[in-house]
Amino acid sequence: MNPDFLVIGAGVAGLRAAIELAEAGTVLVVAKDSLRESSSEYAQGGIAVALSDDDEVELHEQDTLYAGDGLCDRVAVRTLVEEGPAAIQELIEWGAAFDREGNKLAFTREAAHSRNRILHAHGDSTGREVARTLYQKACSLPNVTFRSYAATTELLVADGVTGAMIWDAKAQREFPIQARAVLLATGGLGRVFLNTTNPEVATGDGVAMAYRAGAEIGDIEFVQFHPTALAVEGAPRFLLSEALRGEGALLRNTHGERFMERYHPLQELAPRDVVARAISSEMTRTGAPHVFLDLTHRGESFIRARFPRIYETCLRYGVNIGTDAAPVAPAAHYAMGGVRTDLDGRTNVARLFAAGEAACTGVHGANRLASNSLLEGVVFGIRAGRAMREADSGTDPCPQGIPQTAQKTRLETDRSLPEDIQRIAWEKCGIVRSAEGLREAEALLEVLAPQSPEGRNMRQVALLIARCALARKESRGAQFRTDYPEKSEAFARHSVVCKQADVTFR
Repeated sequence: MNPDFLVIGAGVAGLRAAIELAEAGTVLVVAKDSLRESSSEYAQGGIAVALSDDDEVELHEQDTLYAGDGLCDRVAVRTLVEEGPAAIQELIEWGAAFDREGNKLAFTREAAHSRNRILHAHGDSTGREVARTLYQKACSLPNVTFRSYAATTELLVADGVTGAMIWDAKAQREFPIQARAVLLATGGLGRVFLNTTNPEVATGDGVAMAYRAGAEIGDIEFVQFHPTALAVEGAPRFLLSEALRGEGALLRNTHGERFMERYHPLQELAPRDVVARAISSEMTRTGAPHVFLDLTHRGESFIRARFPRIYETCLRYGVNIGTDAAPVAPAAHYAMGGVRTDLDGRTNVARLFAAGEAACTGVHGANRLASNSLLEGVVFGIRAGRAMREADSGTDPCPQGIPQTAQKTRLETDRSLPEDIQRIAWEKCGIVRSAEGLREAEALLEVLAPQSPEGRNMRQVALLIARCALARKESRGAQFRTDYPEKSEAFARHSVVCKQADVTFR
């Protein structure tokens, strides 16, 4: 039986939209993996919101605009910071257990925030707590159902989007699902890069499928590289939260020297892109595969209490951050760009919506302010859900509306080519870019022909990043080009690319 609404992705944005949609009809939430495997689950640092006594919405707005490096959509930012407090209060009413000091909410600070406004849960498991709360709320609603291990392989398009093709990993079969409206809440694209903090599922599926369906993709060249991911051979690039530096962690090179003062007056609390490039530069200068993040001066008992998940994970891989500095290196972390939407999640394709990291609302501009991502997922998940309730039923998909690629697709293991894609993206479209490297990336990616849906999506997203990064002839926010090291007013605009047209700036 087909639902009224199809939500692709079970992270914070998808779950919050599903709750909103349940008032208007049946909702099916599909997840590529288990319902617990999403980028939301890995969001450690916290959720930024102007709720503390010494904070104001206007200050949160200013900090977000500053971090976005001249490219934030001001109306989108205002919407985020104004609607954020009520959205978080609602989560608390639904049972979200944010950390407290006595009876008051505990707020901390992260880089580029002018106030302590970061709420956290269980120390460093904020995303998991928000997702848990939303999942329990969604499960309590009879109109919401879930399907795990159900990968979306293609959107169905016939006079707008009318549904999607789903591959059921358990049944080993593919089938169409039709719906009045479809929400892409597929999360990030970090797995396009060789080194990333993102989970295995973050392969840019939503962006790639939307692009093939005719949707506009915005600001996709802006990929945030988190400066401090655990760099232990054989271990995943586990994120060591920015909150560690907020609590006083110091960066040292392999000679034991602090080096951030050479790169920025805010030193360890400089914007993420600055810190990532500084670490990359220091690694090149010393010939080392990492630098060190050192919080040992705060004491092991404090670290275990404040960052229990990070402490235990590092210990599992042989690093006791209570007594030893942790080896760290940058890794792809967050996409500021994505499927271009308005403030209600609408794309330029009828009945197709997007929210969360898969979407580009303009909130983050060229560089996301720390801990704004969970808030964006909640706030714009609400708005997308409300807008989807008004979506008219589309034309039923006719047979020719089912893509030929989707009819034939199978989720074969196809790891060699994706690894090639990841290496090209990391080396040519990574922290430091140039026209020569970006053109090489385009040429290399063009000749690859991955067979799996994930591989095709990764190749498509990597190509879009290379094309838009090449067209943006400047350095701004998360994009740094050695051949255009300065910011240019000519590019104080958003990149837009779609299947029907090359890159433009608006």
